[in-house]
Amino acid sequence: MIPVKEEHIEVEGVVAVVLPGTMFRVELPNKHMVLATICGKMRKRWVRITAGDRVKMEMSPYDLNKARITWRLK
Repeated sequence: MIPVKEEHIEVEGVVAVVLPGTMFRVELPNKHMVLATICGKMRKRWVRITAGDRVKMEMSPYDLNKARITWRLK
């Protein structure tokens, strides 16, 4: 039997608060706040994220309070 990999939920949001340790509070379009961190590629490329930036995130279907920022949108 081949195990099935769980799919991530892709959402967009706006960074509300920049926290220490590359952590962010991001507000989703439905006004839900999640705790997000940046992915390794963004950390390696020194992508700067500030409050007010729109970002694309991946969320696990098991924990909807945490996310991983994968892209900074214009």
